[in-house]
Amino acid sequence: MTLASPLTLRSRRKPKGEGHARRAEILAAAERIFVEHGYEGATIRKIADEVGLSSTALYMHFAEKGEILHEICRQAFAALLEMNQAILAGSDRPDVRLRRMLRAYVDFGFANPNAYRLIYMSRPVALQHGALPVAQELGGDLYRSFEVVVEDAEAAGLLRGDARSTAQALWAGCHGVVSLVITKPYFDWVEREALVTTLLEGLFAGLLKP
Repeated sequence: MTLASPLTLRSRRKPKGEGHARRAEILAAAERIFVEHGYEGATIRKIADEVGLSSTALYMHFAEKGEILHEICRQAFAALLEMNQAILAGSDRPDVRLRRMLRAYVDFGFANPNAYRLIYMSRPVALQHGALPVAQELGGDLYRSFEVVVEDAEAAGLLRGDARSTAQALWAGCHGVVSLVITKPYFDWVEREALVTTLLEGLFAGLLKP
């Protein structure tokens, strides 16, 4: 067996610099590794190897893997919260804003399946290693921004039930379809748009007044 020389190994490493781009690259690689190996099975070395860095170089960007998970969750929740706030700032009727918000939530999950799995489907032990505070704070802010729209719909006389139960039922339904589709890709799903539309229209028909 021929061993690679130190020069060959160094040549595989990526050049220094490109701070923001490199951090984004690390986070994207970490998303995949956390999902594939679980938080416990992921290591700094695995993440570093994925992006062509030494472990020492990666530590220049993140002190430990809990910090990486924290940043992945922070960015995902922040992106969702920004979308919700933009919808809240609009002048649409509450039911229209509610439809837009739920659709944006589902679309985000399908567009970012690894981040979605980490922020909503991580085991508690993983979150305790760095992501629990952001999940509680930003995740709470995110849900509250959604709940406000449901309360507006209740005030406008558009709900069949109370706002709290309706908000949780709508959120649970949307989370269910996203989590099932991204974790069970081998199931014989119907076309995705048809599935999501059928689910949302069914939820609205049952929970909102015509």
